[in-house]
Amino acid sequence: MTLSFGRQFLAIPGPTTVPDEVLQAMHRPAIDIYAGELEGITESVRADMKRVFRSETADIYLYIANGHGAWEAALANTLSRGDKVLVLESGKFALGWGDMAIMMGAEVEVLPGKPQGSVDPSAVEARLRADAGHEIKAILVVQIDTASGVINDIAAIRGAIDAAGHPALFMVDGIASIGCVPFEMDAWGVDLALTGSQKGLMTPPGMSFVAAGPRAKAAAPTADMKTFYWDWDFREGELHYQKYCGTPPEHLLFGLRRALDMLLNEEGLETAWRRHALLAGATRVAIDVWGEGGVLSCRVPDPAERSDTVTTVSVGGGRDSAELRRFTQEVCGVTLGVGIGDLSENMFRVAHMGHVNAPMMLGALSTIDLGLKSLGWAHGSGAVEAAIAHLATATSVANDVAAE
Repeated sequence: MTLSFGRQFLAIPGPTTVPDEVLQAMHRPAIDIYAGELEGITESVRADMKRVFRSETADIYLYIANGHGAWEAALANTLSRGDKVLVLESGKFALGWGDMAIMMGAEVEVLPGKPQGSVDPSAVEARLRADAGHEIKAILVVQIDTASGVINDIAAIRGAIDAAGHPALFMVDGIASIGCVPFEMDAWGVDLALTGSQKGLMTPPGMSFVAAGPRAKAAAPTADMKTFYWDWDFREGELHYQKYCGTPPEHLLFGLRRALDMLLNEEGLETAWRRHALLAGATRVAIDVWGEGGVLSCRVPDPAERSDTVTTVSVGGGRDSAELRRFTQEVCGVTLGVGIGDLSENMFRVAHMGHVNAPMMLGALSTIDLGLKSLGWAHGSGAVEAAIAHLATATSVANDVAAE
């Protein structure tokens, strides 16, 4: 029996569902890459990405690459071989960024994170106070790690750096957060931030973005890891194609332009943040109810450290997470995320990021509920109803506030 004939739903943390409006914007012929309309699109995208990063001071660089390309661009333009980098562990992806730095010639130290939790700012402060000679040149952290489902308090980490009086560059990976949850580059004192097109920006994979603040830009002239493709100086050249170090990704730009209009002008960035928080809350409420059966549980124990873009779910009781994922995908057409990296133990991930609304998430939660029932897994009852009640209460409060 199958219930999957119809539109498939990706409940994975990237790539996320691409809106029909974005797909339609991409469905057009190629145009001149040297001047005219495309030049205007590039400048409008750079300006609007400053709004997304919430920065008045950063310069925006556009790359034909996924997020790993943005990692390399960030390192190449700010560091030199032999520089020491402190990586703040909270899952797979900050460690991956650190591994890239090692391959590029940096010396990397990992500040171990607590199991299933976010970065401890006090530990950051203590480590930086111990670095009296200021050997550490950069600090790398992710705001949300999609492997662990953890969110880090970027403002608090900045506070720890300032309390230690340390001059290291503060670099933040916002690939799984920017466009979905609050991020304030200037207000939080972030020196460099980066993201990709395929998550909160609702565009197909293939573009990434680096926002370089004044301190990051000041480090660039002496950085010796630079190669021609990533180099910021070349990309600041007068010719339009230099912004991409070659032919621009025209159709991704057409789609991105439409996605930014939707995010910034039609919904509004802060409204999008609120939507993600509501849907994440509903998801976690459902998981807590299912967990009463002793099989499922949120992998991140502290609610304050759970991200609003992806929820990681541990599976116990002798059950196999792959069995549930097969059911939801093959029988119902809903694809859940697998566990990845060192956190790939018996678990699955439910994404609630990007172009997603209440019917989509309630449908995904109902599909999981159907799977638990059909497979005979022990679980608490009324999870979807609890998720609906959570949203009903939240939207009722919002309506009351709006009416005042």
